[in-house]
Amino acid sequence: MPSQTRVNVRYKPTLDLPPGFRLVTLREVGDAFAHAKANAVELGAGALVYVGRFDLAEFAVVLEPDEPLRTARRAFYAGLVALADALLAHAPPEKEIRFAWPDAIHVDLGLVGGGQLAWPEGDEDAPPAWLVFGGMIRTVSMGEGDPGLRPLETALEAEGFDDAGSARVVESFARHLMVHIDAWQEHGFAEVAKEYLARLAPVSGLRRDLDENGDLLLRRVGKAEVERRKLVPALVTPSWLDPNTGGPR
Repeated sequence: MPSQTRVNVRYKPTLDLPPGFRLVTLREVGDAFAHAKANAVELGAGALVYVGRFDLAEFAVVLEPDEPLRTARRAFYAGLVALADALLAHAPPEKEIRFAWPDAIHVDLGLVGGGQLAWPEGDEDAPPAWLVFGGMIRTVSMGEGDPGLRPLETALEAEGFDDAGSARVVESFARHLMVHIDAWQEHGFAEVAKEYLARLAPVSGLRRDLDENGDLLLRRVGKAEVERRKLVPALVTPSWLDPNTGGPR
């Protein structure tokens, strides 16, 4: 069923996107992820849906992988790594950007947003018609009251990020996504996995790997058992997204 989100025909911000991307802009009340999911087939690979908001960098990109769905979902990690790199490009020195598996992004322990993934129902062993990676980053805190009362959340402005408005974040994301997809295609997914795992908070005596289907594998030093955290169930409900506000918690 087509999305009911209306595309804004009067306000069309100019984004400097690399070749291969096509910009689709929505009104501030639009939902980039929902719009991209509902129209993925029509939009096609490389369509980047963007909501021009002051307080959030909100976007979604349509992908058309050429590998089976069970492994293609690993594109989620490439999207998150690209988003973290986009933030790092504007971050002050010494700022720590970390992931909380699988989908949340923190700056100096404060939640700023995260990513999500959608795919069509189908055969796990066949390439999906599309994937949609959606990202959302809080650029400016719109909450009332003392920020000290909300120590688990933050925004790029509060963390001193330089020129990190929503447009700049999305432009940088698109460029970094191309870099990581190219690395994946040339050297294998291990290149993406290495970048993702390096941004998980370190835990002494614990080794972490990503399985070929995207599950997180945990091995403790001196123990043979492997703990598996499944990616697909974890993606059903984004851990960082507040369903009441539609923004980061």
